[in-house]
Amino acid sequence: MKRHLLSLFISLVALTATAEDGHQLWLRYQLVNQAKVTCNRQSPTIDIARQELQTYYQGGDITMTIDPTMPDDDGYRISGNTITARHDAGLLYGAYALLRGESKESHPAFALRLLNHWDNLDGSIERGYAGKSIFWNEKLEIENEELIKEYARANASIGINGSVLNNVNASPKMLTTPYLKKVKKLADILRPYHIKVYLSINFATPMALKQTTTADPLDKTVARWWQRKAKEIYKLIPDFGGFLVKANSEGQPGPGDFGRSHADGANMLADALKPYGGIIMWRCFVYGANHKGEDRVKQAVSEFKPLDGQFRDNVILQTKNGPLDFQPREPYSPIFDQIKQTPNMVELQITQEYLGQSRHLVYLAPMWSEFFSFVKPNQLKGIAGVANIGKDRNWCGHHFSQANWYAFGRLAWNPELSSEKIAVEWLRQTFSTNENCIQEMLAMMMTSHEACVKYMMPLGLHHIFKFDHHYGPEPDGFKADYPLEWCPVYYHQANKNGVGFDRSSKGTDAVSQYKEEYARLYDNIETCPENLLLWFHHVPWDYQMKDGSTLWQSLQAEYNEGVLMAESMQILWRYRLRNFIDEQRWREVDERLEEQVQNAREWRDVCLGYFGQFANAQ
Repeated sequence: MKRHLLSLFISLVALTATAEDGHQLWLRYQLVNQAKVTCNRQSPTIDIARQELQTYYQGGDITMTIDPTMPDDDGYRISGNTITARHDAGLLYGAYALLRGESKESHPAFALRLLNHWDNLDGSIERGYAGKSIFWNEKLEIENEELIKEYARANASIGINGSVLNNVNASPKMLTTPYLKKVKKLADILRPYHIKVYLSINFATPMALKQTTTADPLDKTVARWWQRKAKEIYKLIPDFGGFLVKANSEGQPGPGDFGRSHADGANMLADALKPYGGIIMWRCFVYGANHKGEDRVKQAVSEFKPLDGQFRDNVILQTKNGPLDFQPREPYSPIFDQIKQTPNMVELQITQEYLGQSRHLVYLAPMWSEFFSFVKPNQLKGIAGVANIGKDRNWCGHHFSQANWYAFGRLAWNPELSSEKIAVEWLRQTFSTNENCIQEMLAMMMTSHEACVKYMMPLGLHHIFKFDHHYGPEPDGFKADYPLEWCPVYYHQANKNGVGFDRSSKGTDAVSQYKEEYARLYDNIETCPENLLLWFHHVPWDYQMKDGSTLWQSLQAEYNEGVLMAESMQILWRYRLRNFIDEQRWREVDERLEEQVQNAREWRDVCLGYFGQFANAQ
């Protein structure tokens, strides 16, 4: 009996020792402690690079060199066992690149590579699906400094150099002195990893705190308040990055409340930060009161194009990749065609709000690469990703959702990297070096986004999600007390004559906001890509598709194919990959894939049942 118990104890200890919770992300280096690393400079950032290489590099001694003749950016050059960069950050990024197996010169496409955390001061996260905030809680102390360092290290390893620490729906308390002192502590932890901190602000903060009687950006007392606040911030955090602003959108206050323009509001804030080198990232996600009756996807261009050229030079307009709201597939936002005199940056969503959240395996790099096939990197000043990080042990809720954090960082550095290359990189660092295993998982990842599109919004049929949480289907969604732009029936326009939103020149004319070649392509129902057909056109149920089927037949086929693709991922994982994956991660992913299959079937059955009543009523 004692021998049996001892054997069981040893087995349990061994199982515990090999249990895998995903917390290490893609940083699963083997301890070596062999490399001798020298450098011609010293700094906290260089110390981190040196430590990483000394501990984990297997290829011999390393020389790191600061070279002032290198391009003035965060880039690096790896040649043999030498890493050269102009700045400390380049040596850090070069160290991680070497550990990743790179040997080349590389420079970032964007100077600004930011995560936007939609974290609230009480620790909750808006559109967060991986637990509570790693930054905020009910207290003003940092709960776990080691966790913040691990977060910083993960970001540095993929070239992310900025974090907006709080929700765009910002609390005015964010700018009070006690919270700013906590921001200073966070900034001190992140700084050696070359990560600047930024804050989302509530535009009406001084009025909300009862320190001014108005938030009118042209009121001198308001401007002076922001100038004093900027001085306070930069005294605490000399390298503070700047403000992210959501104004006059979804109920948030803004300059429009006082009869002023977005330029008036942004410029007042920009002037306050200018002496310290700070920037204003002003979001273009606006719709509603000022555009009654106008197609929601047109409203950002309508509002911002007349202001182009009126912004200060330290203002950047931040726009979502598509013109609506992070749908599984959208055409690119035409604001990138229309805004020419003001710097732009793109906002991507890593956290999968409309893409199955942390419940579905959906690899987002193919969607982001699709965006970059229309909008070239040289059109943009920076890139931001709405983070999917929380206090769940595996950081992201779903083990495969970590791939989207990784892919965002890699594409933020180089948007020309292929989705497939990034996926292989991540798999090799995270799951296995077995090539058969990698190829099987790669097949899952590379089909996952298209699968999601097919069972959630086939042929461009968009925004038919359940109210508020946006997880399941609700094509019959309508609430009289809601704005029309939030109601699914507004977007699919289904009736006995057809389905889809007419944005052609005969409809809302949203196509006219695109540059001529795409305006012409999207406007013609015969040339409009079928994967966006119902985004731009209201199409008869018996319309003949390119393969000879009717629209209704094609819609049914798309839903069914999406379900089959989800089922195929589950089968592959369950029966082909089990022997390659540690038990804990295999089981946890398997449970999520089971839910994904059930949810995909729900989407198909609910939507085909609903639309069938119109299609079959002809």
